Amino acid sequence: MSPFRKDLVKRVFKKLDFNENGYIDIEDVRKSYNARQHPDVRAGKRSEEEVLQEFLETFEAHRGMCVAQDKYSKQGDGQITLNEFHDYYSNVSASIDNDEYFQLMITNAWNLNNK
Repeated sequence: MSPFRKDLVKRVFKKLDFNENGYIDIEDVRKSYNARQHPDVRAGKRSEEEVLQEFLETFEAHRGMCVAQDKYSKQGDGQITLNEFHDYYSNVSASIDNDEYFQLMITNAWNLNNK
């Protein structure tokens, strides 16, 4: 990723890491992701907790698929490190040619304009 994109990803991570402990966990996600609005929760198929956990696992699952893994990764522990978050968005970034579109996508997804 370009330095511009890396900075955006880092800003999102910092925004989500509410207690500033260096990782995003279920408590951080609970504060930023409204699982009550998920279609499966609304339909009574899954609980909010299940949806929140799945949200976290998305980043860890991606990390597990990466060939080159950081030996300090905390894969599978419910804690998303900056490296795990970065790896996920590196993959997303690879499919987006335009920096402005990447910025729009990540800004809208994480509501960066409303700190």
